Amino acid sequence: MRKVVHLITRLDLGGAQQNTLHTVLNLDRSVYEPVLVCGRGDLDSEAPEGTIFVESLRREVDPFYDLLALLELTKLLLAEKPDILHTHSSKAGILGRLGGRMAGVNVIVHTYHGFGFHDRQHPVVKSLYVALERLCARVSDALVFVSRANIAYAAAHGLVKPEAAILIRSGVRLDALPAKIDAAKLKTSAGIGMHKRLVVSIGNLKPQKNAADFVTAAAAVLAKAPEARFVFIGDGPQRKALEAKAFALGLNDRLFFLGWRRDAAAWLAAADVFAMTSLWEGLPRALVEAMKSGVPPVCYATDGVADLVADGRTGLSVAPGDAAALAAGIVRLLGDEPLRARLGAAAAAAIGPEFDIDGMVRSQEALYDRLLAR
Repeated sequence: MRKVVHLITRLDLGGAQQNTLHTVLNLDRSVYEPVLVCGRGDLDSEAPEGTIFVESLRREVDPFYDLLALLELTKLLLAEKPDILHTHSSKAGILGRLGGRMAGVNVIVHTYHGFGFHDRQHPVVKSLYVALERLCARVSDALVFVSRANIAYAAAHGLVKPEAAILIRSGVRLDALPAKIDAAKLKTSAGIGMHKRLVVSIGNLKPQKNAADFVTAAAAVLAKAPEARFVFIGDGPQRKALEAKAFALGLNDRLFFLGWRRDAAAWLAAADVFAMTSLWEGLPRALVEAMKSGVPPVCYATDGVADLVADGRTGLSVAPGDAAALAAGIVRLLGDEPLRARLGAAAAAAIGPEFDIDGMVRSQEALYDRLLAR
């Protein structure tokens, strides 16, 4: 039996967290003994039996807690003696890999679901994060990426040679999409007219997801298509400010912040358009689910989004930060049913077996086998 420790910063509602949970729960128990290690988060109640919570492991940068977490993780890994350490997310990836090397873990794997650095950061801050990632890349036995765009970005910053990078897509339950729903009933349950055209977005309400541009675009769309309605599924520290912005723009009865929902797939099935305003991404799981549901996307052309959305073929993509162009794309789709149908069908066809969540687990197992065989 091979022990595999999966380490992630927090269990929150997000693609990286849900995929990590699925991996831990579905690794072949005849071969692997998985252990989940994480800080405290929103999904703690869904953590499997035996999960180890490290209270000092937090998302925010804090020298005291970060040093404490490094020491605690090193001690924990010395005690657990895993055959493989597989880290996820930036904070856990840095502290975990350093702790793993100090603890003498034989095989260390890291998955980049995105990066802790990006081009919008202050150059000094970005340089510090890049330096830390380069250091941790040197103590890693394998670097996994969820998109080709992320491989190119990592290579450009000296983290990996493209030929050494491993692509394993962020998986979803393909056989459950599109969800079978009563769209009219779903809309009316949230106070949305059953015949209204619906634009949906999903994500954490944090700076990366840039939901302020979703609100701005909604106002521009509604000036030309007043019968449209907008729904954002997700939550986070920016929610109150975004709701206030929507209210100030007179959108309080036409743009709905629904918080996190377990029926997000149902809302995608009811949607006419999916919009995404992220400024940087790994491979957005919500976009994969939307496309597989046959919903044509209109997105900022960032990172992993560019892996999926081919402008004019599988959706519409515009320059990041161009809310006016995003709004124009939404208006175009709302007013052109044949175009929506064509792009939606092409979007669904573009999400092939490589995006299957169980296939993702099997690919990780194959990687573990190769690394241990070395």
